[in-house]
Amino acid sequence: MDMRPVMDIPKEPAVLRVENLQTHFATELGTVRAVDGVDLEIGRGEVVGLVGESGSGKTMAGLSILGLIDPPGRIVGGSVVFDGQDLVGLSERELRSIRGSRISMIFQDPLTTLSPTMRIGRQMMNVIFAHRSMPKAEARRKCRDALDKLGIPSPDERLRSYPHQLSGGMRQRVCIAMAMLNEPSLIIADEPTTALDVTTQAQILEEVRALRRDTGTSFIWVTHDLAVVSELADRIVVMYAGQIVEQGPTDVILEAPSHPYTKGLLDSIPSSNRDARRLPQIPGSAPLAGAEVVGCKFRSRCRLVSKACMERPELMGCGQDRSVRCFHPIAARELACEEAI
Repeated sequence: MDMRPVMDIPKEPAVLRVENLQTHFATELGTVRAVDGVDLEIGRGEVVGLVGESGSGKTMAGLSILGLIDPPGRIVGGSVVFDGQDLVGLSERELRSIRGSRISMIFQDPLTTLSPTMRIGRQMMNVIFAHRSMPKAEARRKCRDALDKLGIPSPDERLRSYPHQLSGGMRQRVCIAMAMLNEPSLIIADEPTTALDVTTQAQILEEVRALRRDTGTSFIWVTHDLAVVSELADRIVVMYAGQIVEQGPTDVILEAPSHPYTKGLLDSIPSSNRDARRLPQIPGSAPLAGAEVVGCKFRSRCRLVSKACMERPELMGCGQDRSVRCFHPIAARELACEEAI
């Protein structure tokens, strides 16, 4: 089996290229490698699902891309090249000109984005005014149109409302509208539908698909829910303990997972096709924060562990435009892993 480290390169030109990104936190327990050498590319107009358990590093990776890391955390290595410009090392002023304009972020809890003391219209217009000059009436009209496009009824009335006067689903729609106001090239969405009911979640996913189709905006959709990304994402990137362990086209990953961790995540999803037996779960837990792990970080939980796993695996090409960080890829038995082209 001939396998070499590769990056999974999207077919569309990349709007974002992350190489060997490392974000560390100094703690009393030692150095926490929250993002431990992440390589990632996002094509223009592409939706990439970034998935993993809580604490896998997916949210921290999104924050690191935008430089939203506060002490004691810091980016200690790597590059984040967005539209040809490396964001790592830029001043806070330079980053502010990019955030909310060329790259936007949607947070899991809209109340962390929306101020309870300001009307929705004022908050949305401030997003526009932070990056461009525009008559107030035109800005308000732009905000109204954004709400209307996202299916919010009576948008003029919503602009006059305070956040507490809106439902959770409506607040999240407002946050999505705010993220789209300045027509960014990339939106990082951090579990924006997790706290919503299934019906509202489905509506928002449909609205995101329409926005992507109409605007060509790229998305990094951060979530622990593989069922959500199966409906939305072009590619799936799986993170574990700060590292990418598998990535590839959504249908390929879902039909034939190659990393044991990915298979464990898929096996734990309820399905109407399963019988009434208890769902399997991944044994054990992720490494403790600050713990030094020799070799593969997943080996203590893996049923395929061997002596080879005492060495640190690299991300390898494994057929069908995918890559996997494993010495014993499951798909190798069926797909005959080969060097990626």
